[in-house]
Formats: sequence, C-alpha cells, structure tokens
Amino acid sequence: MVPAANRSFYSLQLLIRMIDRKKTTWLRTISQERPLLLPAAHDALSARLIEQAGFKAYVIGGFPLLAARHALPDIGLAGFGEMQAGVKDITAASSLPVLVDADDGYGDVKNVIRTVQNYEAMGVEALFIEDQLSPKRCGHLDGKEIVPEKVMTEKLRAAAEAKNNPSTFIMARTDSRAVYGLDDALHRAEAYLNAGADGIFIEAPQSIKELEIIGAAFDVPQMANMLENGRTPILSPRELGEIGFAMVAYPVSLIFRIVQTMQSALTDLKEEKLNLEGEGVNFDEFKEMIGINTWSKLEERFSSKNQPCISLS
Repeated sequence: MVPAANRSFYSLQLLIRMIDRKKTTWLRTISQERPLLLPAAHDALSARLIEQAGFKAYVIGGFPLLAARHALPDIGLAGFGEMQAGVKDITAASSLPVLVDADDGYGDVKNVIRTVQNYEAMGVEALFIEDQLSPKRCGHLDGKEIVPEKVMTEKLRAAAEAKNNPSTFIMARTDSRAVYGLDDALHRAEAYLNAGADGIFIEAPQSIKELEIIGAAFDVPQMANMLENGRTPILSPRELGEIGFAMVAYPVSLIFRIVQTMQSALTDLKEEKLNLEGEGVNFDEFKEMIGINTWSKLEERFSSKNQPCISLS
C-alpha cells in the first residue's frame, strides 16, 4: 500500500514539481537511475499511480493507450489528434518526465515537425519516432513494412531542427530487425544517429545474444522493450543495465494485469461471488489517490458560500 504521504496531489508541492519538470532534461533523468525503468501509462490514473509508486519517469505507448482509450489495436487506426488528446490527459495527471511514442511522426517531414513542436508545447521531455511505413503497427506484430533509410533520416533531421527546446530528447526507433535482420537494424541505427537522433531503440531483438550486441553497439542512451509474450527475451533491469541499456520500457505490464483483475471481478459479480469489501483499495484510499480531499479544501477556501457576507448598506 502506498503511504498517504506519497499520495498528496494538486498540492503546492506538486505544483512546484510541475514547474521544476520544465527544467528537467531527459538526459538528467536517465542519469538518476541505471537503467531508467519506464512503466507505461495508458490513462491518467495509471500515470498518477506510477508517480505515487516512486518511479522517476514513465512512457506513453501507442499500444496500451489505444487499447485503454478506444479498445483498438495498434495497427495505424488512430491519427495524431487522437494520440495527442490521450497524451494531454495523461501528462496532466503526473509531474514526472515522460517519453512519448510518436509513431512515424504521422506523415512526412512537415508532420514530424508539427508533432515534435506540439508535444514540446505540452511539456513532453522525450519522444521516439519509428521507421515503419504507414499504417504502422505494434513492433511485436507481423506484417510490418519499413521505409527507405533516406526517408527516416530526413524525418530525424527535421525533428532535430524543429526542436524549440534543445534539451528535448529525440530517440530513433527501427523495426528493421523483424524485416531485414539485425545487421540492417544496426546499420540504420548508426545512420539515424548521424541524422540527429539522441538515442536508439531497436525494437524486437529475438535473443539474449542480440540484446547483448545491441547494448554494446552505441555510446548513446538505448532502450530495451520488455513486452510480455513478445519476441524479445525478458531480462531483469539489472541484466539489461549491465549489457548497456540506459532505459527499460514495460509497455503492457500494467494494462495486462488490470484487464485480468477486471475480468475476474466481472466474473465474480455475474456469479454473485464478488466480495464488495476487503478486495481492492478502499473508498478512502481511492479518494486520496485522485485528490478529492485537496479539491475539497480548495472549494472551501474559494467558494462564495463560505465567504462572509459584506453588506454595503
């Protein structure tokens, strides 16, 4: 259970942290933890719980966001506007630095520029752009197509020059491993760094040996993606850090467990077996998580019904 002292939100302390977040660079965040653990927030409440649990940052991925917000698969069905709306809701609930999945930039170099600058304006510290051909899909699904290397390097040059904040972290993701093999993925990663990427994310390596090769290949921050039942072997954070990864993403760990819990609760409810007390968090704990006590105090402070009546007669 999270201590009550760690569940105070919309307080002056939170507002101060939100202001300080503007001064936080992604590279500084990475330096605080090796590797930096990045659970994925699929909605505002999960982002808040990640912060309450003591993590230093989090990631917003397309797969869990689309599943939670629209009950859709990550196969290119949503555009930038829908993704941006989800990111806006999620980032408003947490003061932590965030890494955002920017898909393929949602078009050509013009769209990439707009994507980078819009996310910057929302306070996003880091994002990654991938080299899939639209409509893109989750990196652990079949049927992916990859754009020519030149197309992706042009996008990355545009992204690097479009940054209004020089500390905005642009990570290049390549899905080439599943299409053309590891050697091509490594070659593309080198080209993407030369085009202006700040970090590398080679998606879906298929063995521990491949993870070791990738981790040792570049002297820049790299991310490993630990997706349950995906194509990449699951290693511990310590193991991934030791072979060279600066960040480890957990894109579905929260939403998979939440779905299982909901299914179990619904089955119990339908079969009249649900224990309405003693399972899950209690009402008072949940109210604290969503900040109702703080909002009530603000209402008491500013509401006209609580102000003394001043007569002018």
